[in-house]
Amino acid sequence: MLAGRQILLIIGGGIAAYKSLELIRRLRDRGASVIPVMTKAAEEFVTPMSVSALAGHAVHRDLFDLGHEAEMGHIQLSRAADLVVVAPATADLMGKIAGGLANDLASTLLMATDTPVLLAPAMNVRMWDHPAVQRNAAWLRDQGFGFVGPNEGDMACGEFGPGRMSEPMEILAAIEARLADGPLADGPLKGKRIVVTSGPTHEPIDPVRYIANRSSGAQGTAIARALASLGAQVVFVTGPADVPPPEGVEVVRVQSARDMRAAVQAALPADAAVMAAAVADWRVASESKSKIKKTKGALPVLEFEENPDILAEVSQMAQGRPGLVVGFAAETDDVIAHATAKRARKGCDWIVANDVSPETGIMGGTENAVHLISDAGSEDWPRMGKQAVADRLADRIAAALS
Repeated sequence: MLAGRQILLIIGGGIAAYKSLELIRRLRDRGASVIPVMTKAAEEFVTPMSVSALAGHAVHRDLFDLGHEAEMGHIQLSRAADLVVVAPATADLMGKIAGGLANDLASTLLMATDTPVLLAPAMNVRMWDHPAVQRNAAWLRDQGFGFVGPNEGDMACGEFGPGRMSEPMEILAAIEARLADGPLADGPLKGKRIVVTSGPTHEPIDPVRYIANRSSGAQGTAIARALASLGAQVVFVTGPADVPPPEGVEVVRVQSARDMRAAVQAALPADAAVMAAAVADWRVASESKSKIKKTKGALPVLEFEENPDILAEVSQMAQGRPGLVVGFAAETDDVIAHATAKRARKGCDWIVANDVSPETGIMGGTENAVHLISDAGSEDWPRMGKQAVADRLADRIAAALS
């Protein structure tokens, strides 16, 4: 897929620049040529010598390099590549692109290129959440810039939240999807249509309040990305997740469980359904159309009713049932027993059981410790990152559908 492709890799100034070294190695392992560009700030975190040694090409650093610029080197660099990747994409670089600024080699390349650009943002959580950064990110998406991440997790600054740069393998998958302009042409899931649900659902109480859960959507997003990287046509039905959807998939955004049910039904038929969303079990029976006012000495009384059981409905379809239905179970105790019972009750083929007891620190974190429950019993997987879980599950799905 990447053999013979040329990637122009712009490394911005952030601690996440160290991940770009691994990304270069992975790209070259797959036959890609990597032309590195570093900002002056990037050199504070990784050395040009390290980058050059891994890339096998000299690092481009200076806009006013007489040897290169005599032949308009920045124009050639910006247009010779198959894809421009910015990793890490700092708040400064994103702001320069959105503002049309070009005062160094990296920003000038980004202004001069007509090549597709993929951004891997990395910054402090407060910076990522800043209205200016979110405005720039939204504008860049509208202009067709690709995004991978940022992920949620621990920061080098000691804080926790969205802003952590995606892992090298996640960026690699996004590069492959971007270059393929959709599913990989020769992947083992070529021609397979797979529905993936992800994220939480928000069940409204009134126009400003809702009931939700702590799901970030990171695992479902990773699964959709892994399936797309194997060639699947993925319909990604996502609630209001903390992480952005992956590249190369059809995204359907929903809010409530009933919205998600309708979206899943509309996406069928499919070869497989991976139901990774944390759908709320209940909703408020009578949603208020106006904000419920706080009254001293009086507490509101909420009556609940059950939400549709999307996993059970899809698993028990009389006609048009997907050939493989995978459910998820987040459990805090007796994980395997509860997940096995859930699989029997819902009627799905597999259950991916995840231990989210407080002592694991998994809920809302970057890793999972799962057990794959099927007709064969329980298969225990080691604790690993969410993308690694997704890649392993995607490989199992490909084997099952083949």
